[in-house]
Amino acid sequence: MANQFKLLALLGLLPATVVMGQNKWTESKSGDVVWVTNSGGQNLGYSITSGVKILTVDGLAFKDLNKNGKLDKYEDWRLPVDIRAKDLASKMSVEQIAGLMLYSKHQPIPAAPAGPFAGTYGGKVFAESGAKPYDLSDQQKQFLEKDNVRHVLITSVLSPEVAAQWNNNAQAFVEGLGLGIPNNNSSDPRHGTVATAEFNAGAGGSISMWPGSLGFAATFDPKVVEDFGHIAALEYRALGIATALSPQVDIATDPRWWRVSGTFGEDPQLSADMARGYIDGFQTSVGDKEINGGWGYGSVNAMVKHWPGGGAGEGGRDAHYGYGKYAVYPGNNFKQHLIPFTEGAFKLKGKTGMAASVMPYYTISFNQDTKNKENVANNYNSYIINDLLRKKYHFDGVVCTDWLVTGDETAVDQFLSGKSWGVEGLSVAQRHYKILMAGVDQFGGNNEVAPVVAAYQMGVKEHGEAFMRARFEQSAVRLLRNLFRTGLFENPYLDPQTSKSIVGNPDFMNAGYQAQLKSIVMLKNKGNVLPLTKNKTVYVPKQFTPAGKNFLGMQTPEKLEYPVNIETVKKYFKVTENPDEADYALVFINSPNSGGGYNSDDAKNGGNGYVPVSLQYQKYTATDARATSIAGGDPLEKFTNRTYKDKSATAINVTDLAMVNDTYAKMKGKPVIVSVNMANPMVFSEFEKNANAIVVDFGVQGQATLDILTGNNEPSALLPLQMPADMHTVEKQFEDVPHDMKCYVDEQGNTYDFGFGLNWKGVINDARTAKYKKAGVKP
Repeated sequence: MANQFKLLALLGLLPATVVMGQNKWTESKSGDVVWVTNSGGQNLGYSITSGVKILTVDGLAFKDLNKNGKLDKYEDWRLPVDIRAKDLASKMSVEQIAGLMLYSKHQPIPAAPAGPFAGTYGGKVFAESGAKPYDLSDQQKQFLEKDNVRHVLITSVLSPEVAAQWNNNAQAFVEGLGLGIPNNNSSDPRHGTVATAEFNAGAGGSISMWPGSLGFAATFDPKVVEDFGHIAALEYRALGIATALSPQVDIATDPRWWRVSGTFGEDPQLSADMARGYIDGFQTSVGDKEINGGWGYGSVNAMVKHWPGGGAGEGGRDAHYGYGKYAVYPGNNFKQHLIPFTEGAFKLKGKTGMAASVMPYYTISFNQDTKNKENVANNYNSYIINDLLRKKYHFDGVVCTDWLVTGDETAVDQFLSGKSWGVEGLSVAQRHYKILMAGVDQFGGNNEVAPVVAAYQMGVKEHGEAFMRARFEQSAVRLLRNLFRTGLFENPYLDPQTSKSIVGNPDFMNAGYQAQLKSIVMLKNKGNVLPLTKNKTVYVPKQFTPAGKNFLGMQTPEKLEYPVNIETVKKYFKVTENPDEADYALVFINSPNSGGGYNSDDAKNGGNGYVPVSLQYQKYTATDARATSIAGGDPLEKFTNRTYKDKSATAINVTDLAMVNDTYAKMKGKPVIVSVNMANPMVFSEFEKNANAIVVDFGVQGQATLDILTGNNEPSALLPLQMPADMHTVEKQFEDVPHDMKCYVDEQGNTYDFGFGLNWKGVINDARTAKYKKAGVKP
C-alpha cells in the first residue's frame, strides 16, 4: 500500500493528507475512494458512497463495516484470521451464508448483448444503454444484493482501467450492504498467447502472455511456473481478482482427453512439482504486500483442480458432456491421480502451506467409492470429499463444485447442459443438500440463493437446527478466510492508473516471452537443417479451417488464412507464394482434432452415438476398441454399452496433413520445416518422413517459434507427454495409467517419449531428464 500511495502522489491524484488529531492514522481521498494509512498497522480503503465510517481504537483506524458504531472482532485487523472469520460467520443469517456459498456465472465486463453470458443496463443492452463499461449490470446488482453473492467469475474485460473501476464500483456496492462483506472476484486462466501477436521488448500489452500449461511442463522447470505465478498474481490483483480458478493438475493419463492441454502433462511427479511452484507463486505475498503468513495484498487464492483427477475419462471423452461422465480405472491406478494434490498443492514450499481451494471434477470416478459404493459425480461423493480429501489428506480449505453440476441434464452432447451425473433423479434443492453433506462449501455457476436455503431446511429437518447452523458456519469460515487473508476486508479498492501501469507492463511481457521460448520442443532436425539462415526465401502455405461449431455449440465460419503473422515472418525471411522460389518451407499446423467422441448423426441413425477420439488426421477405424464399455448409463439413453468398436473418425482439420504432404511434394527435396501447435499427443507417422525438422509448441506467439527456428534461441524443452506409435497403442493403453504407450520412433531412430527433446547438439540429457524421464511401459 505504501508504494501505491507514493505512485498516486506522483501522479497528482491525491490531495494533501489529513491528519486526525493525535491518532496514528492519516486519510486521503481519490474520487469516491478514501485511503487510510495506519501508522504501524493495516492500511484501509473505503467508498464514501457505501456509508462506512472509520472507528478509532487505540489511536488506530478500523472500518465500521456493519455500521453499528463499535469495533466487532471481524472488523479488527489485529486479530487472527480464524477469529475474525468465526465472528463474522456467527453474525450472518442463513440467507447471507447461502449467498456466500454461491459462485456467479461468467461475467464479461461490460456484459455481452446476447448469448449465455448476456446482461442489461436499465433493461437495455450495453451499446444502447448509455452506461459506462465499468457500471454494474442489472443482473450483477440483482445477485449481489438479493442473492448475497460475493464470489464473482470475471471473464473478458475491456481494459485494466475498466476492470479496476468496475471492481471499485462492485466493492462500493456490496460494502454498503448488510455486514459489508467484500467481493472475492475470480478468473479462469487469462495469460494465454495470441499466436499472431508480435513481441516488442519495449512494449506492453493487455496482459502478459505465457505458454500454456503443457508448455510450462515442457520446460521441466518448476521455477519458471513459480515466476509466472508471482507476476500473474500481481496482474490479477491489479484487475481486482483475488482468486484463480487454477491450476489444473489432473494427470493426462489418457492422451485423447479434450483437456490435456490444460494439464502439466501425464507424469504425476512433474505435475506435483509444477502445481507447487504455480500455487506458491500465486499465493505468496512478499515485502510490504505481506500481511501475515505469506498472505497479503499480493496473494491470489489458488483453486486447484480437479480432485481426484479428471484425466481418466473412458475413451478419452470429457465430463462436460453426458457422453463423457465416467472416469474409469482399468489399471487400478486411482491413487496415482492424487499425487499432484497430496504431494504438490497440499505441500507447498512457501509460507501459505496449502492451496486455498479445491474444485472436484464432473466425472463419476467409476467404482472407486470403496465405502458407500456410490457411483455419483465427485462433487456429490462423500467418500471422495469427506473421507479422502477432508479426513485422510486434512484439507480444510474451500471445496467448490465445478460449474452447473446441480442443473438438469437436457442433452448428452450439450456443453451448457446441467451436469448432475449420477443424481439426475434428485431435485435441484436435493442436489445442493447432497453436495453440502458430502463436504463441499460452494456451488459454481449458481447465482440463485433459493436452492441453498432449501437445502438448509432439509438439513434442519433431518439433523436439527443446531447441526445445520454449525455446518453452514463451517463453510462460511472457510470461505471468509480467503477474503481476510488477501486483505479484501481492509482495502478491496484499486487505482485504475496504477492497474494500467502493472497489467501487461514491458517487464512482465518479456518474462512471458522468455518462458515461451523455453517451452518449444524440437523433435527432429534432419541434417542439422536448423537453425535456418535468416533473410533466405521461405514459402508459408495458408491454413484451411472448415466451418464448424465451437465448444458452446455456436457456428464458426470456414477460413483460409496464414497460420502465423506473415508480417512477422518477413522480419526474418523473404516470403514467396511460389515454392519453386523458396529455400525453405515453413508449415504451421495444429495437432489432429476429431471431436469429443460423440456423433449425434450416428445416434439419430440408430447407433449409440459413440465414436472414437482419434489422434491422427486420416480416417481411423477403432477395430481394437472394447466391445463392451467399462461404464455407461444415462437417463437420456436406453443402453449402457458405450462401445465405439469398429466405428470411424476423421480429424476435423485433416487438411493440415495435406498442407505438410503437399508442401513436401512442391518443395522437390528442399527443406520442409513443420511447426505443430499441440493440444493432445498425436500420431506422427502420417507426415514425419516428409519433414526435415519438426518443432512443437503448446501455445506460443509465432514469433517465439521463429526465434527458435533461426537460432536466436536454442531449443531446450522436453515432451511432457508420450507420442503414440499408432492408434492401436492408444486403444490398448489404460485410461488411468501414465507412460503406458508404445511411442513413435522417427526415421532418425529417436523415440518420441516423455522427456525427449533435441537441442543443437542432439538429444538432451541433463539434470531434468535424470530426475523425471521414465522409460515407456510397453502395454
